[in-house]
Amino acid sequence: MKWLWIEIRPKHWTKNALVFAAWFFSLPYVSTGMILKSVLAFCCFSFLSSVVYILNDIADVEVDRNHPVKRNRPIAAGKLSLKAAVIFGVVLWIVSFAGAIFINFHFAGILMLYFLLNVVYSFYWKHVPLLDVLLIASGYVFRAVGGGMASGIKLTPWFLLCTMFVALFLAISKRRSEVNDQINQKGKTRKVLEYYNKELLDQLNTIAASSVVMTYSLFSFQKGLYFMWTIPVVIMGIFRYLYVIHIENKGDQPEKVLWEDQWIRTIAMIYGGTVVILLVFFQ
Repeated sequence: MKWLWIEIRPKHWTKNALVFAAWFFSLPYVSTGMILKSVLAFCCFSFLSSVVYILNDIADVEVDRNHPVKRNRPIAAGKLSLKAAVIFGVVLWIVSFAGAIFINFHFAGILMLYFLLNVVYSFYWKHVPLLDVLLIASGYVFRAVGGGMASGIKLTPWFLLCTMFVALFLAISKRRSEVNDQINQKGKTRKVLEYYNKELLDQLNTIAASSVVMTYSLFSFQKGLYFMWTIPVVIMGIFRYLYVIHIENKGDQPEKVLWEDQWIRTIAMIYGGTVVILLVFFQ
């Protein structure tokens, strides 16, 4: 059970918090039922993402064994058998889709598309440059749309575009850090890195960061004049993340940076608190 728990990567479930965006930005017009369905949707996406991690580790087992960090993963290290991993993955798959059908069939359809996209990505498209980061970003949009369908709230196009560009920004930053590690001979990581270099990724990241600011600004304008006060906070968050990847040479694990960097945590808390105050008291 210990190795199964490590294999499903519960720390990475924080990525699925996007399903709560629908009701979070709909405050104070939120019911208990919306929140409960969002919690169930979060569990469905978390279990299914763990299934994807299992499939990905099975597909990359030989490559992971040559990686200085990934070789310690349960399957690559031989601590978890392929049979046990597959059986547990099937159980998680059944549980996640049973929960999705309980919510509604529209959400179940989004979850199925998300799963199929990740299967194709894991076995084929993750080796295709540019397409790999686009597919990673689209997965976050699926989470946001799924959260809206689960809670019965329609998200604006500008918010979905902003979500897409934020995910692109993080994915490109991750690739940049991986390319930097490979240049510094820290071990072979991904085959797709052969088609990238730091100069290209820096240009792509500039485009993604600029697009985040633009789409978020348009989204905040739709929410009202007061909500535009959150724009400087978002810009500061982007600046800090760029500092982390360029000066501190981090970014290969975005979820780790987002949780462990004190400045980013502080900015996130300021942003969350400001949004709640503006939506509750100035709507």
